[in-house]
Amino acid sequence: MTQPTSSAHLTTIEVIDERRTLRNYLLQQRRVIDPALRTLWNNVLATKLLQWCEQVRPTSLAVYSPIQHEPDLTASYSQISAMGIQLALPLVVAKNMPLQFVAWQVGDEMVSDEYGIAVPLRREKILKPEAMLIPCVGFNARHFRLGYGGGFYDRSLAVAPQTWAIGVAYQCLQSEFSEGQHDIAMHLILTELAT
Repeated sequence: MTQPTSSAHLTTIEVIDERRTLRNYLLQQRRVIDPALRTLWNNVLATKLLQWCEQVRPTSLAVYSPIQHEPDLTASYSQISAMGIQLALPLVVAKNMPLQFVAWQVGDEMVSDEYGIAVPLRREKILKPEAMLIPCVGFNARHFRLGYGGGFYDRSLAVAPQTWAIGVAYQCLQSEFSEGQHDIAMHLILTELAT
């Protein structure tokens, strides 16, 4: 795996290039995970998420519709909702803007957005979630996540610093990389490994 040089000596362009190379590598690694192993890991992650929700009991939780072989925790969403936790899904409003979060429940009618991501058809209730479940392309030991490069979640967390940020990733995607100027660390990273 490509390891970065000391971040103190990297220019912004070098950091962007380093992250692009690493992102492509990690996306390929995620694609080739055995489907049976992926299902097992997803079940472990869903159990950990349910345990966290039981302990913390946030009033609302932003979840996600998985794409590109992201961990699929959708099987746990009904149980989370049954705890009285309001679920929400992210909406891309515009490039370089924070996400909006739409109140949602399992069974609501869905459509695909311009990125091919499933989003609610009805979007009347926008909310500010108490916690966000955030898929990671990769993550480092300092709980910074590597995403797809659009910066949507970082901008969303910057305007809601009190929000719990919960990264979700497979442990094999932990890497070393330099944080960008606007990156925000996750409060915790859920992986399939025992903690």
